[in-house]
Amino acid sequence: MEFPWIYGLTAMVIGYLCGSVPTAVWWGKAFYGMDVRDHGSKNAGATNTFRVLGPKAGVPVLLIDVLKGFLPVRLLPLWSGSEPYSDAWNLLRVLLVLAAVVGHLYPVFAGFRGGKGIATSLGGVLAVHPGSAFACIIVFFIIWFATRYVSFASLCAALTFPLAVAFLFQEKSEVLIIFSIALCALVFFTHRQNISRLLKGTENRMAPFGRSTPRE
Repeated sequence: MEFPWIYGLTAMVIGYLCGSVPTAVWWGKAFYGMDVRDHGSKNAGATNTFRVLGPKAGVPVLLIDVLKGFLPVRLLPLWSGSEPYSDAWNLLRVLLVLAAVVGHLYPVFAGFRGGKGIATSLGGVLAVHPGSAFACIIVFFIIWFATRYVSFASLCAALTFPLAVAFLFQEKSEVLIIFSIALCALVFFTHRQNISRLLKGTENRMAPFGRSTPRE
């Protein structure tokens, strides 16, 4: 049974609004009197919160940003009327991930100036394909600890996602395979400036669970 499109559109709007919650901005203003978008990388995401305000602010921002992607994808399909794990079910879930990520990138509650969507993408992937999500997490931490480049670790994790879906877990759903490639491409798009800085050797490093360190 396919879900009604009116339900799908409504669910996507809800997913977008969940993603639009500007956790880093609100947390910084509420507890530090600071808009993180005016400091560091000027990005409204968990990484810049770690960089500017440290782990005490970065950890809760990270967790909430993950939940922004996880909860809509996990809960909203339950009322869709579609058969779990059918093509319609999978399509709705991946559309909800993308809606939440777009909300994080362009939040209606913060002047459409958001973050880069890594934590929210992770939450969505945890809901859609948890095995691949854990593979991405492992790759992220290995690369981050080895290089101290969060952006490079994020890019490597993004590349891991479609590879894990297609080869490690041998996923049969074309919807999920296409989604994994599309989400990977979106991460590379949002990190295009970071890629440029990495190639030039001007990207800042950040020690695990600490503030940023100057490039060496």
